[in-house]
Amino acid sequence: MVATGSSEGEAGTQWAALAGVTAALAMFGAAQGLSSPLFTILMQKQGMSPALIGLSAAMMPVGLILSASFVPAAVRLFGARNLAVGCSLTGAMCFLAIFCLQDWVAWYVIRFIIGIVINPLYVLGEVWALSLAPPSRRGRVMGVFNTLMGAGYAAGPFTLTLVGIEGWAPFSVGIVGFLLCAVILRLVSSKLAGFEDDGQPAGSFVGFARLAPALLLAVLVSAAVQQSTYALVPVFGAGYGLPEAVLAALVMSLSLGNILLQIPLGLLAERFGGRPMILACAVATTVCAVLLPLLITTPLIWGVLLVMGAVGYGVYTMALVELGSRFRGSLLVTGNAAFALLWGVGGIVGPPGAGLLIQAIGPVGLPTVIIGLDALLVAFALYRSANRGGS
Repeated sequence: MVATGSSEGEAGTQWAALAGVTAALAMFGAAQGLSSPLFTILMQKQGMSPALIGLSAAMMPVGLILSASFVPAAVRLFGARNLAVGCSLTGAMCFLAIFCLQDWVAWYVIRFIIGIVINPLYVLGEVWALSLAPPSRRGRVMGVFNTLMGAGYAAGPFTLTLVGIEGWAPFSVGIVGFLLCAVILRLVSSKLAGFEDDGQPAGSFVGFARLAPALLLAVLVSAAVQQSTYALVPVFGAGYGLPEAVLAALVMSLSLGNILLQIPLGLLAERFGGRPMILACAVATTVCAVLLPLLITTPLIWGVLLVMGAVGYGVYTMALVELGSRFRGSLLVTGNAAFALLWGVGGIVGPPGAGLLIQAIGPVGLPTVIIGLDALLVAFALYRSANRGGS
């Protein structure tokens, strides 16, 4: 009886820690979601050109990509908990510095620093969620985690519509978001696994790529597809003569599908496994891309976009589930840092590539890119499964 009570207590503690991590990362997501539209609008008001605004926005993903390979070493040097809390506090100070300086040149440097400090938060948040989740419920846990992260990210721009862009108010929201993230992580820190002390070799990115190339390709494809779709579906719709109000609604449908359907996808992953669900999501994304030009001027397009928003990002969620089922400890941190790197690369190469193809062959260029990327993922994953028995 004592053992049972102890087990139930440990399980309760585990779920409390998991809830804390999820809440912390949702706060961080809200602060992060607020930043892009806020900085863009402020730079527009300062008379900056679209090229300079785009270059400023690129500083954050550049910082994220360049810092990815250093995350495992930073975890070992500072400890996972100290690193996450320190990065949250640094993010708050960056928002404060941007408000105080009001200098677009300095913003380039600060946004690059923000990209560096948010990377460990992404990586460790997902690693903690994967490690704290019971194996039998990992799919639904990651579904809930990504749903709340997405909701937090969407809450950022919504908050901006409430507080406006003038004065201290919008920056205070970002600062409070990062501070709440730090506070919550500190409160649950004693329950979070110390991956830096597990005694396992962390491994290198190259070594991890040899272990799981199909998982990394899945992340790259998911990032390229999702970010290309979000960035260019309004351009795609405009090519078919849709009005501006409808173009904005197209993106909202993608976001809604992403938020609402990650939990059902996670439940399916528990039943069928992460690897088969990666393939299922990739195939479903391909089918949606085929339907885009056929249904874009009909009411059925809303259902297609709802599903597409879910399964396009679902490839990444399923890759996370598979990562958590195959790897532990320091190697899990290395793998998740590799995921962050490939996500950044996919976001950089996907939208420009799709944009160039749209310019060359018209709006059908967007679904062509999506179909090609997901077909490549499915073919490579099936090849790996048939010839090496792994991903």
